Amino acid sequence: MSRAGFGVAPKQSNASVTFTLRDIAALSGGELVGEPALQITGAASLGEATPGEITFFANRKYIGLLRKTRASAVFVPADFAEPITAAQIRVVNPAKAFEQVVLEFALKPITYTPGIHPSAIVDPSAQLGERISIQPLAVIETGAKIGDDTIIGAASYIGHETEIGSACHIYPRVTIRERSRIGSRVIIHSGAVIGADGFGFEMVDGRHQKIQQLGIVQIDDDVEIGANTTVDRARFGRTWIQQGVKIDNLVQIAHNVVIGKNSVIVAQTGISGSTRVGERVMMAGQVGIVGHVEIADGSSIGAQSGVSKSLPGGVWFGYPAVPLAQAKQQIAWIHRLGKLFARVKQIEKKLGDSGT
Repeated sequence: MSRAGFGVAPKQSNASVTFTLRDIAALSGGELVGEPALQITGAASLGEATPGEITFFANRKYIGLLRKTRASAVFVPADFAEPITAAQIRVVNPAKAFEQVVLEFALKPITYTPGIHPSAIVDPSAQLGERISIQPLAVIETGAKIGDDTIIGAASYIGHETEIGSACHIYPRVTIRERSRIGSRVIIHSGAVIGADGFGFEMVDGRHQKIQQLGIVQIDDDVEIGANTTVDRARFGRTWIQQGVKIDNLVQIAHNVVIGKNSVIVAQTGISGSTRVGERVMMAGQVGIVGHVEIADGSSIGAQSGVSKSLPGGVWFGYPAVPLAQAKQQIAWIHRLGKLFARVKQIEKKLGDSGT
């Protein structure tokens, strides 16, 4: 691939774009209650919107914000009947309609011109697809393969014999170590490290001796991995992130873990080695999972839960994690302990006063 013609397309702004309420109602397929010619110059939340902007209302608990909003217009549910001063556009799904309008006002996406920046280091043996963009100071090692239309961000490192599919976006300062396998349309955000050694040691003669980590990381198509997340290589075999998985920032995935298709893992979760997570599993923030357990398909695990055994499915919460209904009961019991102690003291006092 030529190093000529490299660059980033100029930023485009929609700051001067305006729409009438008539335009917005037509775009969203909504019913307009207000002045059709009113000019709308932007979109914001209920609490932050100013005159000339549109917002949305979809949840009754935000009725107070709706009454105070300074927005000129509001997307509201189709059956909305409360009197407000702002113009209304009544739609089936206010949040979705608002999203459509936000995209119209948003800045156009940054685009990257295909090419290799002169400061990038690309080994001659690397196989590069068509229309890829390799940004400043990136390093592509011996035997690497990169598919068509992929972007390698500034100062990112692609290790020896690593394969990356087509239409991927590797953001700046990502490290993908040797022999990793990345599918197509994968997004990896800044600071992520793919393929670092798994944490494996054994005690020999009173000292910790490193166990060689000889496996790989495999990431399938349509996966997104957040900033500063780590996915360790397997001791042998593979650590496997299957198709459609979405992983938030600051997640640790240990060696030989398998994450099933279309699962979602939220920030600061840690999954210990050789755990198998099923498909469509949802883990909230700061979940911790011990090694060598299985999480069944469709399971949901609440924030800050600790998983110490295999889970057969359902919704789990607490430390150690238990079925949600049981966790709620335990929390209710704890909240009643103060009253229980007070009652026990009263009983003890009466018993003492009676001389029993």
